[in-house]
Amino acid sequence: MVSVIIPVYNARKYIRETMETVLAQTYGDWELLLVEDHSTDGTGEYLEEYIETLSDERIRLIRLPANGGAANARNQGLAQAKGRYIAYLDSDDLWEKNKLEEELHFMHAKQAAFVFTGYEFADESGKGLGKIVRVPASLKYKQALKNTTIFTSTVLFDTELIPKELLQMPNVKSEDTALWWKILKNGYTAYGLDQNLVRYRRVGKTLSSNKFKAIRRIWNLYRNVEGLGVFTSAWNFCFWAVRAVLRRV
Repeated sequence: MVSVIIPVYNARKYIRETMETVLAQTYGDWELLLVEDHSTDGTGEYLEEYIETLSDERIRLIRLPANGGAANARNQGLAQAKGRYIAYLDSDDLWEKNKLEEELHFMHAKQAAFVFTGYEFADESGKGLGKIVRVPASLKYKQALKNTTIFTSTVLFDTELIPKELLQMPNVKSEDTALWWKILKNGYTAYGLDQNLVRYRRVGKTLSSNKFKAIRRIWNLYRNVEGLGVFTSAWNFCFWAVRAVLRRV
């Protein structure tokens, strides 16, 4: 079974459409854990009502007593996940209907613990913009420092090959990238399925859309999380910056 974990905070506008892309999956052995991170826009109440209309026992709503951020929400979901496989999906992103089926087949073929896929940028309505991010066949730790194309809503982990403890997200900015690096630093390889199976909705005021904040976050990861020297950090940062620009052109 795949445990799909969605951290939810003030996502009432998009969450139903995101959930529908999970419900539409051609692979049906999944559970959906919606970790409601103490929203202030009525998302929690909306989800309670919507889930009741679905009457689908595969869907669980976990309401947190206080807002703790995306990393904490994912970790709370991970702690309650029952599936062998763990998939993350952000509350405004969209999966193609064959995402899980194709990715699981790829994972088994590679006998991999950690896989990810390509994705497409989408506008605020969720419509694909035709800008597809291609992914490398594989990434090891040192390669990943220069290439942060692994996108959260595309990843899949096998907990029979990688311990759940290692999947705990660090409580830092850009917690997802920090997690990928932590896993790879422990000797794992991430394998990339170069198929467009996810739409990344670019909402105007999201943290990810702020380039200056992104620069500060990635530099902090190099220097303070990974403990890299200034020269090594700058060297890797140059490669990251070029790839980040190319992904968005």
